[in-house]
Amino acid sequence: MLLNQFLLLSAVLFSIGVYGVIARRNGVAILMSIELILNAVNINLVAFAAWRTDIAGQVFALFVIAVAAAEVGVGLAIVLAIYRNRRSVDLDELDLMKG
Repeated sequence: MLLNQFLLLSAVLFSIGVYGVIARRNGVAILMSIELILNAVNINLVAFAAWRTDIAGQVFALFVIAVAAAEVGVGLAIVLAIYRNRRSVDLDELDLMKG
């Protein structure tokens, strides 16, 4: 595959992720959209690393995967705490800190 095809796939995944973050109100769906964005970044890193025959991009992609795993763990804990208190994960209903 050419580099352009990987970049196109990455751009599509990134766009879908950004749309999900903007349009969705469910906390779990927003976390899934953020994962799509991070995976799009990983595809870019690995594609450029393969294109340049350099291993730095792949190492950085592993770092991004580790950060994404931590982000999902913390995010799901927050969503679970919101569900226990409100019986809903709709983020529009969270106006507790409004003045």
